[in-house]
Amino acid sequence: MPAVRPCEPYIRPHPIPNSYWVTTHLLACEYPWDPRNTSSPKIDSLLLAGVRTFVDLTEARELSPYAAELPIRAALLAIDMEEIEYHRFPIHDRSLPESVEYMRVILEVLRDNEERCRTTAVHCWGGIGRTGMVVGCWLVETGLAKDGVEALRIIADEWHGVAKCIRYPQSPETGPQFDFVLHYHAARALEQAVGSLVTGMKVSL
Repeated sequence: MPAVRPCEPYIRPHPIPNSYWVTTHLLACEYPWDPRNTSSPKIDSLLLAGVRTFVDLTEARELSPYAAELPIRAALLAIDMEEIEYHRFPIHDRSLPESVEYMRVILEVLRDNEERCRTTAVHCWGGIGRTGMVVGCWLVETGLAKDGVEALRIIADEWHGVAKCIRYPQSPETGPQFDFVLHYHAARALEQAVGSLVTGMKVSL
């Protein structure tokens, strides 16, 4: 996998006020669509910033869907519609993913896009809780952070540059979400160990 490195925030501005660059190919942000504003300024800003993959962590019917709007906005901006990808991995608001394996599936999509040098925007509703949790696990998974503690510190530093940090001073949003990031590395290692053990048992049988 190509080296993953953080993006220098002063070189690359935030496409929308409530967003921040995690790496050169990964942006964390709030939900980018409001059907009351048909000009779609947030989606347009993300597309113009190079975002071609959208990873949506909201649940069905939680907010107005925007997937069908992406090719329309791309066409208006003279962007090839075939370049646009949309993925949904629903996590209940202020909650955790159903398992470590579920988080790994999300991170594999981020990894795939990173390897293809595609810019991805990952978001939930506010870009605070679920998004921060995924970003924290991504930092640990890729080695950009040595552990969950460092990952949360990196997010805290970036979060200070987000417009809504005045109202929402921390990301992720809840204690369990913080704990999920803190213990992700250990949980991931345990999952791998159990998987290896099960595989070994099957082979011996």
